[in-house]
Order: sequence, then structure tokens, then C-alpha cells
Amino acid sequence: MLIICLLSQQLCCNSLDTITVDNPLKDDGRSFIVSSGGIFGLGFFSPGKSSTNRYVGIWYLFSNQTVVWVANRDNPVPDSSGVLSLDGTGNLVILSSSSGSDPVWSTNVNSTSGSGNQVSCQLLDTGNLKLVDGEEETVVWQSFDHPTDTWLPFMKLGLDRKTGLNRFITSWKSKDDPGTGEFSYQIDLISALPEMIFQQGITNRIWRTGPWMGRGWVGVPQMARTDFIFTTSFINSPDEVSVTYVMSNDSILTRVVANESGILERLTWKDSDRQWHAFWTSKTEECDQYNHCGAFGNCDPQMTQSSFKCICLPGFEPNSTTDWNTIRDGSDGCVRKKDRPVCGEADGFIKVEQAKSPDTRVARLNWNMGVEACREECLNNCTCTAYASAEDPDHCITWHEELLDIRLVQGGGQNLYVRVAAIELAEYLKSQRSVKVRHKQQMVYIIVIFTSIALAIGVLFMVYWFIIVKRRKERKIKERQILLTPADSSSIEPSTTGKPFEDFPFFELSTIVAATNNFSISNKLGQGGFGSVYKGCLKDGVEIAVKRLAKSSHQGIEEFKNEVSLIAKLQHRNLVRLLGCCVEHHEKVLVYEYLPNKGLDSFIFDEEKCSQLNWEKRYNIILGIAKGMVYLHQDSRLRIIHRDLKASNVLLDNELNPKISDFGMARIFKGNQNEANTIRVVGTIGYMPPEYAMGGLYSIRSDVFSFGVVLLEVISGRKNNSYYRENTINLIGHAWEKWKEGKTSDIIDSRMGDLWPNQEVLRCIHIGLLCVQEHAMDRPTMSEVVFMICKDMSLPSPKQPAFIFNGQDMNASDSSTSIKVNSINNLSITEIIAR
Repeated sequence: MLIICLLSQQLCCNSLDTITVDNPLKDDGRSFIVSSGGIFGLGFFSPGKSSTNRYVGIWYLFSNQTVVWVANRDNPVPDSSGVLSLDGTGNLVILSSSSGSDPVWSTNVNSTSGSGNQVSCQLLDTGNLKLVDGEEETVVWQSFDHPTDTWLPFMKLGLDRKTGLNRFITSWKSKDDPGTGEFSYQIDLISALPEMIFQQGITNRIWRTGPWMGRGWVGVPQMARTDFIFTTSFINSPDEVSVTYVMSNDSILTRVVANESGILERLTWKDSDRQWHAFWTSKTEECDQYNHCGAFGNCDPQMTQSSFKCICLPGFEPNSTTDWNTIRDGSDGCVRKKDRPVCGEADGFIKVEQAKSPDTRVARLNWNMGVEACREECLNNCTCTAYASAEDPDHCITWHEELLDIRLVQGGGQNLYVRVAAIELAEYLKSQRSVKVRHKQQMVYIIVIFTSIALAIGVLFMVYWFIIVKRRKERKIKERQILLTPADSSSIEPSTTGKPFEDFPFFELSTIVAATNNFSISNKLGQGGFGSVYKGCLKDGVEIAVKRLAKSSHQGIEEFKNEVSLIAKLQHRNLVRLLGCCVEHHEKVLVYEYLPNKGLDSFIFDEEKCSQLNWEKRYNIILGIAKGMVYLHQDSRLRIIHRDLKASNVLLDNELNPKISDFGMARIFKGNQNEANTIRVVGTIGYMPPEYAMGGLYSIRSDVFSFGVVLLEVISGRKNNSYYRENTINLIGHAWEKWKEGKTSDIIDSRMGDLWPNQEVLRCIHIGLLCVQEHAMDRPTMSEVVFMICKDMSLPSPKQPAFIFNGQDMNASDSSTSIKVNSINNLSITEIIAR
């Protein structure tokens, strides 16, 4: 473990990124310099727990044990007397009391300015330590030109042909000794085709990349991928042969290390566990070992783990069949078959695909020679054993003598053409033709089998479609017929029933689920006795409101039938438009147009929103509701009694136009029918007229009463069931008292301000009191109401309004109720069931 002179970036340390003549770096156990971005630090350190030797190094600040460069790796300071400074000649030196006046280490460069005062030394965020001279900041020396065991992004490896500087990395001697080790990673400069090699000493190769081919090394196919984590640049010119790499993503930290164990590895840093992880190593596969299968052998990593990885190239056989077949050792390689000598006129070549090019030390780069010319050149030279294309299509490569270190590169490599005798080529071509014939036969068999299977599947699919799917469709239609038949269809004229669902749009449940995000709570708009209402959006962008029947609802099915059978036939600008429904998998769903402003009650009973409703808007809302009711009562093909008209069942569109909704309790009258009776009274407390609530009798004038309550609520901004004072328990009573006292204007909502037409508003209140009279026949029809609203005319005086719930608790202001009335010997028993 390394013990670095870095105390977690203590405040006492030197945080500058520069060393100057006046600012040396002393080995005082706590001083170091830091790159401007806080990535790297430079200072004195000791490797190993017990080592007293001191070195100057560069390391990652976030990982103190990761040293990437060492200055005096082969000449340590034996104690803590070291100082890193700039001397009078402009060189960076390490001095210590143990070495006297001679520096322990020096950059040994000549300053261009001739004065050390003009030189400074700076640590960059790339990990490079630069010695800069003069005002023009000429770089006279940098640590990137003298790497140790680590190759960092932006660092060049290779030869500067003008200066003779050769840059390569060399391992440490051991984990505790950063001295120059025996393993190195460098560009092989012997061949005309440079490649990167990792070797031990001078001659013992461990791994190599193969030559550069276009976008990367031929033996490293990952480099050709567009999503590879780094980009490599290779230069081979008269001035230099070098290679550098940069990261595709700046947030990824990586380094290449030649370690003391004889392994070359690329490491990446992960913040999740604050560790370096091996992204790639030179011993990833068995075939990565240099010349694993010997001369003229080819290593195939795709062989199973237990099988032998080595095969001989075409025209060759194992040099030692015992080693090859018995002990599975291919290091002795292969030799040309005894009865297959080459150098004859009929020699030829067999292509080996996806091959890592053989060792280029015995290769020749043939200039201005394409692949075909290269083939002829190889045939005319008896020492030529193979050829391949080069990076430049006008050049080619030929190999002479032994072919070493060949392996299969899955997804990479290149085509290698191996020279063989005429008889070998003839046998190979014959075997290839046999393989093609077998392949064609196999393809015929496969085509026949798959065609038969496809036909069988097609027949089964047709049977499934015409029998099972058809039956399912018929069953679904039948279920819809049964479900959508109105409960009181006897009251509907035959001409209006027919097939109510025939032209009605049905939605698939999957469409509704997708539109509402699986009935997400975030899409929920509200909750009622019927069930929940959700906002949805269809694929074409149309916004919808989805009413989902609750499984626990006892009255929901009847309401559902009414909604579909009634509102589907209605078309009026003041009625909510039903777009369709869904009846599937025990789900019953109604799909409406979406109105963003929700219910009228959310405006007139809200302190903030109510101020948005001036008299003009309130007048339009009152008139719009009245016109919608006229359509229901007399203008549509059916005469419909709504039976649950209230502020929450009037929705508002973007322009605050009213639209009547919720027809679950509605009933249809025949053309000559005026009233009906029921033993099941449904509606909402405060909106039901007395003849309906107490006797189950309903007619078009029942809706008139409900309209009158809504009208008074719109003008006053208060709920009918709100508390007023001792003798007026609801809005109707309050309005009646003010009417008798001649103080009708006290009813008007003060939040409308003072700018409203007095006579028009008072006339509307007058109309509202006419609508809520106790006796049904005293109330006007809805068509008469519209006429009175629109015309300035003389109106009759209203009679006593209905007070049907005097003395009762009115806290549940908008609770819908079912009332069942049973009459036995003129004794009425009323059962109230909350919904």
C-alpha cells in the first residue's frame, strides 16, 4: 500500500498548480501542488508501509494510491530532506542534504531564455507536468515525454523521428518499488508496419495489437465500434510514428498500466464503489497470449472452454502430433505438409477470414501495389508465405518465412491469403463445393420444413380467426346488446329504440387504459356515486373524460344504460357530447368530450374563481342551461326528464359555456305523456321538487324546479343548502323573504361588483322564484322560461315556494339520494338510501 504525502487536501497544504524559483516544493510531510481542476496532485511520497525512500510523483487526488508518474523512479531520496525546485539554469531538480550539491534528479534541458527566473513548472488537469520558458511560454520539457508505467489520455507513445525521443511505458519493479521494471508497452519500430507490443525485456513478446488498419488496430476489433469509450489517433509520417487516445465521454476516467505482474490493462474509475475496474487486459482470452499456437498455427477463441483452441493454417499440420493431440499444447506450431511443397507454378492461396495479421517483423509493405498485384508478387517469390491488404488500398503486405501469432478476431481482423500447393488448393476447392452442395441441400430441407410449419400455422390461425375470434366477437356484441337495453325501454317509442348501439362507437379497453395511464390517480378528475372520472388523451391527441363504473356501485348499471341509450341520440351545444363507451372484461366505461373548467359548482361556490363570473357570463350560463333543458323537454326526438339537474352536473368549456351532463337518472316520455310516477326516487337534496321527493311524481316541471334552484345559486353565488339565518334554512327561503321585503338586490352576489343591469338581474331572480313554486302546475315550462329570460316583459307574481326539508340537517349539500316510497292503506313509508 502506498503512503502518499497527502492529508486529504488539508488547508495547510500548498494548493497552487505551479512551481517557480521563489516557490519550491519541500518534503515537509504535508505540501503538494494541485492541478487547477483539482484532479491531480504532485509531491513527495513513499511506496510501501515501511519504506523510507522518498519519490516525487503525480497521483489522482480522489485516489491517493494511484500514482501515474514518478520523477526519480530509479534514484530515490533516502530521507525527508528532499526539495523540488527550479535552479538557476531553468531546470526542475530534486535536491536533498544526503546528495550534497548534486541533484538527485534533473530535467536536463537548456532554457531558451538562458535564465531560470523566466521558467515555471505547472501541473495540468491532464496529469502532465510542463516546464515553460519565457513570456511566449515555450514548453521545454514535459512529463508526458518521459512516462513511467501509466499511459494517460492525450499522452503520446512512439518515436519523434526528428529528435529521436522514444516514448513508452515501463512497469514498476514491484508494488513497493517504482524503479524501472522488465515489462514495457511501446510501438514496434522494426517493421515497416508499426504495431503496439507488450513485452518482457527486449525479445520476449507477451501481446501485440497487430498493424493499424483504418480505424484501429487489426487485433482490437472493439476500436471499430462507434460506441467505443475512447478514440485513438495513429500517426506514421516522416516526422513521427505515434499513438494517442482521448475519451469519448469526458466524465469517464481511464488509464493504461503496464503492471509488475506482466499484465497490460486498461482501467476505468467508478464513483459508485470508488474503485478502478479492469475494462480490458492483455490476458482476457487464452488466444491473447503471443504466438499461443506457434508458427503457422491459428488460435480460435470460439472453441468451447474445454476444447483445444489451436488449428493449423491451410496446407499445414501439427509439428508435434503428440503435443497437439495428447497434452493439448500448440506452442510448437505447425509445419507444411510433407507431400505438399510450394514454389510450383500451380501454387495458390486459401483465404483465412477475420484473422489477426501475423507478426509484422517478417512482413514487407509493398508500395503502389494493389491486392491482385500483391498476389502475383507473392507467387513469384518462393519465400513468400502469405499476403493481405494494407490500410492504404494502393499498398499491400507480404509475409516471408514463418507466420507467427495468428488468431481469429470475431467481428474484426482481415482476410489473410495463405500460400498452398496446387494439390492442397484443389482439395480445398472440392471440399468447398461439397460444403456448398450440402449447404444447398440443408437449405432446401429447411425451406421445406419451415414452409410446412408456416402453412400449418396459417391454417390453424385461420381456424382460430374464423371460429374462436368470430364467436368471441359475437359474444361481445350480444353482451353489449343485453347491457345497453334501457331498463325502462317500455316507455320508449319503437322508432327511437331500434339498435341503439349499431352506429355507436365502442372503444377497446386497451385504448382507454393507455389514454388514462392505466386509470392513474394523477389523471383522476373526481368521484361520484357512479364511480370515478379520469382525464385521458387518445393517440391522435384528443383529450377525453372517462367515467368508469365502480364495481361496488348498485345503481351504476342502470345509469350506464341510460347514459348510452339517451345521450347518444342527443346533439345540442349545451349538452355534454358522449364520444363512445367500453364494455369489456367486466369494465363499463363512458367516454365524453373533455371540459377543462369542470363543474359550474367549482366556479360559483369558489371564492377566487367566482370573481371571474361577471353578470354577462352568469347570464349566458343561465340562458345556456335553459336552452339545453328546452331541447331535452321538447326539441329532441325524445322527451327526456333529467331528474338530477344541479350545479355540479353542469360543466363549463373553455369559454365558460354550460353543458348539461350526467343522464344516468334521466327518463324518456312518450310524445303525449306529461308525467310519470315511480317508487324509486333518485336525485339530490335541495334540487328535488316536493311532488317528486314526497310522492315519486315527476314531469318536465320537476326539472323546472331544479333549474330554478341552479338559477338562484348562479346569481347569489351560494348553495341552496347553505345556512342563512334562523327562519330561512336555505337559499329558496332566503330569496323569498327578500322578495317579500322588497330587498331582492340583497340576494345578488357581491363578488360581481357594481356594474350589472339591475332590471335584468332582478327579472332573473323573479323567474327563479317562479320556477321553485310549491305546486308543479304553477311553474312555467322551460320554453316559457327562455322566453321570459330573453324578453323584457311583465311577469306574474310568484307564489309560496317549496320548503320540503325544513328543520333537517343540510350539511351534505350535494349528496345524491335514492328514496323508495311504499304506500300501504294510504300510509306512506319513505326509505332514503344515500348514493
